[in-house]
Amino acid sequence: MTTLLVIAKEPRPGRVKTRLTPPFPPTQAAALAEAALADTLRAVAATPAERRLLVLDGSPGPWLPDGFEVVPQCAGGLDERLADAFARCAGPALLIGMDTPQVTPELLTVDFADCDAWFGPAEDGGFWALGLARPEPALLRGVPMSVPETGAVQRERLTAAGLRVRDLPLLRDVDTAADARTVAALVPDGAFAARLAACTNGGAS
Repeated sequence: MTTLLVIAKEPRPGRVKTRLTPPFPPTQAAALAEAALADTLRAVAATPAERRLLVLDGSPGPWLPDGFEVVPQCAGGLDERLADAFARCAGPALLIGMDTPQVTPELLTVDFADCDAWFGPAEDGGFWALGLARPEPALLRGVPMSVPETGAVQRERLTAAGLRVRDLPLLRDVDTAADARTVAALVPDGAFAARLAACTNGGAS
């Protein structure tokens, strides 16, 4: 893999994981987002890649491990920001978000030898990962984001372009408290599960 990209927001109260409020106050929602991001970045750091790129809305904090190049997100909708992230890559690239702390290096180690694209569907109808052997920003621009058909439209965009697409496993994004509980149970030893336990038990955020 040439480049692994993570697109993320700085975990600040009131700006991230707003659908977790309620039941969690904004400070705890931000703490959960930070833990999810930390787990995600840890998995990316352990995955073989020539370049690891964090495309960030905000400023990096102590949660950022070594080995990442940090670049700002561009202005515009999510489709434009994803397209711009791929525009920064010259070779094979896999992009993920910060909402799936259950990712592992095994999931992220993809091979483009017999395909042109990798697609990771999410349970909510979106997608958690998108890999392109030859990054082409136009494949993302205009795709409706954050709607139930986002994933289907994006995958159809790939196949309509004649790309050979392989699918990654279906994963659940962390958007709601129910999502958080389900995902934490999948990775009980991660930072996200520990943070959720602390928040649920009244621990400091």
